[in-house]
Amino acid sequence: MSSATLHHATPILRVNDLAASLAYYTGPLGFKIDWQAGNFAAVSRGTCTLFLTEDAQGHGGTWLWIATSDVEVLFAEWSENGARIRQGPTNFPWGSLEMQVTDPDGHVLRFASDGKKDMPFGPWMDAEGRLWPLDES
Repeated sequence: MSSATLHHATPILRVNDLAASLAYYTGPLGFKIDWQAGNFAAVSRGTCTLFLTEDAQGHGGTWLWIATSDVEVLFAEWSENGARIRQGPTNFPWGSLEMQVTDPDGHVLRFASDGKKDMPFGPWMDAEGRLWPLDES
């Protein structure tokens, strides 16, 4: 096995309109623009960095799982700021409390913090928007 160490991944999301995507990520979601070179840009919030591009990299509808310290705080902030919330905070048996947010290009961002022991498990929302009840056993 190689001794090379892997570090964090930075997803590249294809967008139709970089200006509109930058406005959404820096507006309702509270990211900042780190840099922009033509139709390619990087946005970040905390240690989460995303690349956005109009180039032929990736495709719409990509799903991302992003860890956060507190999903409920983000939910309150983003509800007030007009973010596109697809599913509010939901407790899951795999140990996370998650919410889903979409961007203008249909990418789904799953933000997750530690699950809550005193909260029942909720249904999973799939790519088609269907809710699937989960077995609580």
